Amino acid sequence: MMNLGDLVVRKSYGGDVTFRVEEVRNNQAIIKGTEFRLLADSPLYDLIKVPFTPTNSKEQQAQIKAAESMRLLSEERKKQAERSPEGLVQDWYNQGYVQGELAYFEIPGKVLHLDGDPNYLKKSMNVYEKLKIPTEGHYVHESSMANALYRLLPRVRPDIVVITGHDGVLKHRQTYDLYSLNSYKNSLNFVQAIRVAREYERNYDTLTIVAGACQSHFEALLQAGANFASSPGRILIHALDPVYVAAKAAYTSIRDTVNMADVFHNTISGSQGVGGIETKGTYRIGLPRLQDLSILKVTPSAI
Repeated sequence: MMNLGDLVVRKSYGGDVTFRVEEVRNNQAIIKGTEFRLLADSPLYDLIKVPFTPTNSKEQQAQIKAAESMRLLSEERKKQAERSPEGLVQDWYNQGYVQGELAYFEIPGKVLHLDGDPNYLKKSMNVYEKLKIPTEGHYVHESSMANALYRLLPRVRPDIVVITGHDGVLKHRQTYDLYSLNSYKNSLNFVQAIRVAREYERNYDTLTIVAGACQSHFEALLQAGANFASSPGRILIHALDPVYVAAKAAYTSIRDTVNMADVFHNTISGSQGVGGIETKGTYRIGLPRLQDLSILKVTPSAI
């Protein structure tokens, strides 16, 4: 008997991806990938229950790469903190604009993350928190993302918008045209959401848009106004790939462009899973270092 929450693989696909059972009806199951942003349906007879540990090398490699990506982002973050005083801050001190201790504060880019999957959203928010990236996250069905952005963008005023969830090339059609949005589960919804975001802010370096999921229509997402999108090779992307791209943009200086080689290296799917256009970062530094107001000695002067 198959129950909600069971981990399963599909016999007909050689057990290539592990899924979690989300719904069971009429001897069919709705299943969601645990590592990859994939939503599918399957007859119950094609599903095999599996233990919690990955059962195939593809997912084992994905988990190893995810851990490596997190390590690289953390290391880059530390190196950047060390480089900052050697650049602009040091120039300010050398020119005599600032006296005393060489101290500054950091403002990474602010992220608004819309996700069509609540489990992936939770995983994504954990990564943002570990990297200390200010983020507001919302679970929103892909078909409602455009309307959600109308409401959220003026209030949140993010530097980076992530628009992701589930997607894929539809399998039930006799023939499909990869150039047509009608061949994809949610690419049209992502395109509509991107257009709303780009109408809100037309400057690609003022609002960075990261969009797409598994097998998304990469070209259409870029044409709609995304800076980074999936999936050039129409492959499955890892659940956290959009997060890693957003993190790279959040901690790249506004004086620099996001290093595309680093984007490919930091994502699990690589250049076949994620691509994009030249884009400036959203990270800023400020002076002087913010003080602890709870211990600051101040003589009131106002009546």
